[in-house]
Amino acid sequence: MVVRPSPLPRPNRRLRAKIAAARFAGAASRATGRGGTSLPGKLLLALDSEAIGELAARLPSGTAAISATNGKTTTAAMVAAILEQAGHTLVHNHAGANMAGGVAGALLEASPDADFGLFEVDEFWLDGLMDQLRPRAILLSNLFRDQLDRYGELEAIVDRWQTMVDNHPETTVVLNADDPMIADLGRDRVTGENVQYFGLADPSVGRTELSHASDAKHCRRCGAPLHYDLVFIAHLGHYRCEQCGAGRPTPQVTAAPIALRGLRGSTFTVSTPRGSIDVKLPLPGLYNVYNALAAAALASTLDATQTEIDAGLTQIAPAFGRGENVTVDGHDLLLLLVKNPTGANEVLRTLALESEPLELLILLNDQIADGRDVSWIWDADYEVLAGRVSRVVCAGTRAPEMAVRLKYAGIDAAAITVEADPARALDALVRGASGPAAQLVAIPTYTAMLELRAVLVDRGVAQGSFV
Repeated sequence: MVVRPSPLPRPNRRLRAKIAAARFAGAASRATGRGGTSLPGKLLLALDSEAIGELAARLPSGTAAISATNGKTTTAAMVAAILEQAGHTLVHNHAGANMAGGVAGALLEASPDADFGLFEVDEFWLDGLMDQLRPRAILLSNLFRDQLDRYGELEAIVDRWQTMVDNHPETTVVLNADDPMIADLGRDRVTGENVQYFGLADPSVGRTELSHASDAKHCRRCGAPLHYDLVFIAHLGHYRCEQCGAGRPTPQVTAAPIALRGLRGSTFTVSTPRGSIDVKLPLPGLYNVYNALAAAALASTLDATQTEIDAGLTQIAPAFGRGENVTVDGHDLLLLLVKNPTGANEVLRTLALESEPLELLILLNDQIADGRDVSWIWDADYEVLAGRVSRVVCAGTRAPEMAVRLKYAGIDAAAITVEADPARALDALVRGASGPAAQLVAIPTYTAMLELRAVLVDRGVAQGSFV
């Protein structure tokens, strides 16, 4: 149980004036209907580039940071739920604004009673924020090919993260043992002291061969091909290098056995050095098992108990657009965000577990936040939907390309409708629902998810601010 700290000390007069200006700008932006999640933080940083460090240093229990290509928002929500069970009052960028402005904005809005900062951080921004956040622990969960026009090759991010880890020996790193690139970041650390690994331990949910879209096929140390004994998601699995001997480190936090229940979620047992807990997770897919396992590993590093971890994971509500279920004209609509081939493949894998014919809304955008190049859809295995889809509506700025991809995947052209506008596409999906019990599923890319949620919020069937 957390001992309640005294209220946060007031910032100095110089910083208070800048905070007031930033808050006023955010309030004005929201009043005009322009949002404002990141704007106040961006303005504050323009006024004072060290504001994040000054505000984070006031939190008596410290901070933690989370980064990954896939699953940052959901994992952070899980950790937040656990830490709140432990009695912490959090500063948390729960809306998903994960660059410097979003982190500063969350600190701006901190409750006077806040004692701990939990920050989801974009993988490109993480190393630049480390000196200011000075987190007690960082969770690095995965790296997948995503938005090459913005991030560059994965090796460039790994090299930046390696320098970051080496330069902050005081920070505990929590690493995914199943990701060869992530696990190798801890090679010079002593396991159990300032590095902790997590990974899956149930071969029944794995395969024996890498998919063609896998990214880490070679040893980071010597460059030789990696040998995989087991593959769970993309290049996440049990691996070894037969040339230099490097391999998957032994994880201290594991999940096994695992039972996937399609869109209804999953059940699994999490084992930590403190014991085991049985988790009934309400979020679908093996990827969410990974998210929950990562959250348990970080939370245990931050001294959460088994009871608190169990309660937090069992009660978790999906982050917006990421397993969120809303009701539209009497029909359930499940939103499953995809951003890259790996994320798409895991959503498709989850849908393939369903016994009833699928009724889908697939929204593909090519805005900057999505990545301008949408050729990645050809690396996603939409073929698993063939014979399982009764109808699909394609929407977004690149709806025609999505329709073509589905035709090549073996889906009957007569079952495909193209309607670029998200609102009209949603109406077409709902209007053609096979019956009142039909489970409708929307699969949007990032900006398409924001557009679709804006429609849902406007119609009063979804709530909450988002970025």
